[in-house]
Amino acid sequence: MTNITVAGTGYVGLVTGVCLAEIGHKVTCVDNVQDKIDLLNKGISPIYEPELDELIVKNSKNNKLAFTTDYESAYADSDVIFIGVGTPENEDGSANLNFVYTVARQIAESITRDCLVVIKSTVPIGTNDRVEVFIKNHLKHDVNVEVASNPEFLAQGTAVKDTLHASRIVIGVESENAEQVLTEIYKPFNQTILTMNRRSAEMVKYASNDFLALKISFVNDIANLCEVVGANIEDVTNGMSYDARIGNKFLNPGIGYGGSCFPKDTKALHWLSEEEGYVLRTVKAAIEVNEKQKFKLIKKARNDFPSFQGLKIAVLGLTFKPGTDDLREAPSIPNVRLLLNQGAEVHAYDPAGVKNFKKIYPTQVVYESSAEKALEDADLCFIFTEWEEIKVLDLNLFKEKMKTPFVYDGRNCFALAEAKNAGINYQSIGRPEVREFEEVTEVEV
Repeated sequence: MTNITVAGTGYVGLVTGVCLAEIGHKVTCVDNVQDKIDLLNKGISPIYEPELDELIVKNSKNNKLAFTTDYESAYADSDVIFIGVGTPENEDGSANLNFVYTVARQIAESITRDCLVVIKSTVPIGTNDRVEVFIKNHLKHDVNVEVASNPEFLAQGTAVKDTLHASRIVIGVESENAEQVLTEIYKPFNQTILTMNRRSAEMVKYASNDFLALKISFVNDIANLCEVVGANIEDVTNGMSYDARIGNKFLNPGIGYGGSCFPKDTKALHWLSEEEGYVLRTVKAAIEVNEKQKFKLIKKARNDFPSFQGLKIAVLGLTFKPGTDDLREAPSIPNVRLLLNQGAEVHAYDPAGVKNFKKIYPTQVVYESSAEKALEDADLCFIFTEWEEIKVLDLNLFKEKMKTPFVYDGRNCFALAEAKNAGINYQSIGRPEVREFEEVTEVEV
């Protein structure tokens, strides 16, 4: 059992700390927000994430997991300190490392024994090197400190599963000692461990996220072309997915990616490459495609409604994806802003995101307890998130509840033929009008 402290109780820090406790380590999670720590000490997660609350309660009762704002005591006698704080986007697209360096200074001033500091936050290439120098320059005691990179690959909504059953664990180290310490920590996970130098580990994180963002933007670009030439993006991606080199993941067209990772990480790597005198043209293109894709539904709706002034508009789904309450870079935000600015009356439904959306629009939006209520007497409807609660809706409800059943679906939740049979004016992404023979079937040769 290793005495571990985790700095930060957001998605990265909290999930890391809880899962390390779950496999047997003694973990203390540190945060400077007392309200969050108070919630956690009551067994309540401050973030919406399946399975997390149960594991917090379980491991707190077993005395393997503790939460505090007293970073000095927490860091003082730690064997290993994980940094899992946020690295938000600066206005110019670069990564903001203020939280990382704040924790680094606290560590330098607090530790009283030799320690391995592990940066789990997503940071630009070279940050681990600079943080190690920074900590050593600010040490208050005569101790040895080393920094290692250990990027996370969790997704919101499946973060606990992604950590406990990871596809791989990447560690970036510059010594055999750091490699041995981290290997021992992760040994109970029984997962593949990939060891490399720190800069390579930092790049693995960015390259992985940016590749997935590229894949999404490529599919959205192809979907837009499908609409022009009369092809069906679902048939196209199904045909593509049979190639093992392509696979079937991240091939769903929509209104762009959001969340805490893809938008931030594509911009950060693009910014870093330009600072180094190299332009990542593919990543730059992905960013541009994604920004335009966010307003794809608005463009479609304007063909039917030249003005949104005075219209009642139903919005189904607010979060950037289902399974989370996270609104960071959610396409719903700029779209709702545009609708409100143009005089629309917006009625919104989301199973988990209302509380956070109210922080942005506390009174300007009418929040409904169900999709059915949001649809009542609506002139048109936008679907921004593919929640299961939305996908299972009876399509007849749109015609029954709405004043005029114009539905603009940014996540392709419904089959075209079913929408047509329900008598609604239904538009989605990358799919043409219903053909006489809609399904493409496999034929054995």
